[in-house]
Amino acid sequence: MVIAEIVVVPLGTGTSISKYVAQCHQVLDQWGLKYQLTPMSTIVEGPLDEIMEVVKKMHEVPFENGAHRVSTSIRIDDRRDKKITMEGKVSAVEEKKIK
Repeated sequence: MVIAEIVVVPLGTGTSISKYVAQCHQVLDQWGLKYQLTPMSTIVEGPLDEIMEVVKKMHEVPFENGAHRVSTSIRIDDRRDKKITMEGKVSAVEEKKIK
């Protein structure tokens, strides 16, 4: 399992991209991968091969909806010494905060 941050940005389509993000999330829903929307990106948890395949599908969404240029960024956290989850990464930071 890996955790990936995905950002799909259609270029030259105007200032709002929320409709494209919503359509990308419909792709994620079809794949059944666990994901979390953030204000600036989408975090996805799952097997690396599935995430790479779904990123390709998500990258195509803006093209299928009229965009002529798309910039997609992926950042992958692939830890193999222990199982990681989105919640676990957040908890690790929260536990270390000075109260």
